[in-house]
Amino acid sequence: MYSRFGLLIDGEWRDAVGKQTRNVFSPVNEDIIGTVPNAQEQDIQAALRAAQLGFDIWSKTPAWERAKVLRKASELIRQRQAESAHIMSVETGKPIGESMGEINAAADQFEWYSEEAKRLYGQIIPARNQDEQLQVVYHPVGPCLALSAWNFPALLPARKIAAALAAGCSVVARPASEAPGSCFVIAQALMDAGLPKNVLTVMTGQPDPMVNQLISSDIIKKVSLTGSVPVGKKILHQAADGIKKISMELGGHAPVIVHHDVDPVKTAHKLAATKFRNCGQVCISPSRFYIHSSIYEKFVDAFVEFTNGLVLGDGLVDGVTTGPMIREQAVNGALSLIEDAIEKGAELLTGGHRAKQFNKGHFLQPTVLANVPDNARIMREEPFAPVAPITAFDNFDEVIKKANSTEFGLAAYLFTHDSALAQKTAMALEAGMVGINETLLATAEAPFGGIKQSGFGREGGTLGIMDYVVPKYIRHKLITKEVE
Repeated sequence: MYSRFGLLIDGEWRDAVGKQTRNVFSPVNEDIIGTVPNAQEQDIQAALRAAQLGFDIWSKTPAWERAKVLRKASELIRQRQAESAHIMSVETGKPIGESMGEINAAADQFEWYSEEAKRLYGQIIPARNQDEQLQVVYHPVGPCLALSAWNFPALLPARKIAAALAAGCSVVARPASEAPGSCFVIAQALMDAGLPKNVLTVMTGQPDPMVNQLISSDIIKKVSLTGSVPVGKKILHQAADGIKKISMELGGHAPVIVHHDVDPVKTAHKLAATKFRNCGQVCISPSRFYIHSSIYEKFVDAFVEFTNGLVLGDGLVDGVTTGPMIREQAVNGALSLIEDAIEKGAELLTGGHRAKQFNKGHFLQPTVLANVPDNARIMREEPFAPVAPITAFDNFDEVIKKANSTEFGLAAYLFTHDSALAQKTAMALEAGMVGINETLLATAEAPFGGIKQSGFGREGGTLGIMDYVVPKYIRHKLITKEVE
């Protein structure tokens, strides 16, 4: 499936030194769907040299010219949506409709940042002395390393690459090993849009040695990561030695507070649809449900009804609403959380087992757990799986304390028609993003990111480009040459 791609270095797709490769497997049937280059030391050094050459060119390219390339790339990504979505669904198993939507969202990033490239304003600061001028200008930080996850294999790299290119940085992108194809397609669109060679490099291969070498290089000035908390901590330690600029989104465990005054059935259906999107493998997925006791039973019944209507299977098949998990280890981890919750007193309402209708693939039944106690692991550990733990609450202060009780702080959700209660709840929740009566938070024009151990920095919106620039303050003493 990757025959026309490979390592992107010096503007060309090439094999790794020695033609070493890695297999990519389907989560639907566990078959090999293709091979990608397994980059070696020489390839990594070549990529670093290319990134420096690319930065020397791109950082001096006028913003209007950079904008033209990004806008053209967004148009090409949209034109190639069907092919790109097919690749994504083959790699991840997600329903083709979700893949189509993600490709459009990736194109949105390039369209948005084509405009932000021209809006990177500096400042003129009023000076206290008449013969002085104070100004702040922004420079691109340098060659950047973009490390993205597999669950949104087009959107995640697009957020990083688009913002970095808009700022004038070159990029070394390392897509996730499980789903590299979408990043390949994005890179090809950028090249076809006129991006100079070496401005974007794409690398595949064994993660640890490659990432270690890239981060330790003096050429890389900034690292952007979407990944797990343990991986984020490791990257942060590695980057510390080089005092490198870092931004990272490290996952979440989003609480949902459903107050007493909403329609429990409509709200349950909306939340269930969001929860099981991408088989629950979404960092901002609603994953702990706190429902007011007055509507708890109606909410749970409606949530289970919706869940039972989901159709498991290969995302390329018409009518399938829920694909597989990405790997066997993920299924085992989810089953462990389910077992622990039941042992601690939770009630299994539906699902809870491997999907027996499939002989191959990593399929887990969409699962709903009720009356889940606070000491269950699933209330503290990010499930990243199609498992919904639900419990009831009566007291506002109590539910806020529970919602804020984890190490995560990426997203949170609340439902109410009371505007005062909505504002009070939103302000009390410890999260980088809050949805009020809405569960789709990610959009190109808004900042995406978290607090606490969910990371720092923002992607998207006007703030997203700031992680790829450094400010320079200039104090200019105005000297008038005396006429002789």
